[in-house]
Amino acid sequence: MKRIQLFEFEDQSWFPSVFRTAITRLLNLIHRLIKTEDKVSGLLLPLLTNLQVNQVIDLCSGSGGCMPGVIKKIREHPDMNHVSLELTDLYPDLRTAEKYNDPSSTSEISYKVNKIDATQIKPRSKSLCTMICSFHHMNQEQARTILQNAYRHKQPILIYEISENSAPLWLSWTAIPINIILCFFLTLGVRPLTLPQVLFTYLIPVIPLFYAWDGAVSNARTYGLGDLDILLDGLSDDSYEWKKGLLEGRIPGLYLIGKPK
Repeated sequence: MKRIQLFEFEDQSWFPSVFRTAITRLLNLIHRLIKTEDKVSGLLLPLLTNLQVNQVIDLCSGSGGCMPGVIKKIREHPDMNHVSLELTDLYPDLRTAEKYNDPSSTSEISYKVNKIDATQIKPRSKSLCTMICSFHHMNQEQARTILQNAYRHKQPILIYEISENSAPLWLSWTAIPINIILCFFLTLGVRPLTLPQVLFTYLIPVIPLFYAWDGAVSNARTYGLGDLDILLDGLSDDSYEWKKGLLEGRIPGLYLIGKPK
């Protein structure tokens, strides 16, 4: 398996939530800039239509990522305005949860405030799970468990990664200084931009270091197409199928779709 199990700060239970939230909000901005929602909605819409799904359960949502934008684009299509989105995470962003769970806000998006382990998700009828740029955080056993659960319960699932792990490992380390510099510029576009994020970016610059490291090692941690073949061994039959591939474009994107036939 080409994928390497490296260390990311975001994965650690001891990592302060103020830093984890700062990083996930930076990732929200990245998704907007590279238009991840366009690619994900293009993959998701045919699935929702063909499988007659009415709820999307997003795993490892962080500060929301691209999925709120995806679900809004989906609901613009005819006969898709019934589709709802539930955001979940092992370390929920409570401020983001408060925003989406506000009774006065839109009702098609909600955020579970309790901890949700992606390997322990319970199957639901008429629902589909998504993991957007988060599957690489799972070690091999966890990743296999997620795919195995989807297969056993005939639960449709869409996994999408920006990285596709084709670059050599040494190239990942060159991204660290680049990511540090980018963080100083990207932070200005983060919304909501909080005082702790400004303080720990510009006055005590630890967030750029955490962001740079996690971003650099993410490519090496991504399961490539060959790695997915290993994880999927024995997980298909006449009732369930998998489809994987790379999307074309400046940032290709790797996807894996599992669905009942």
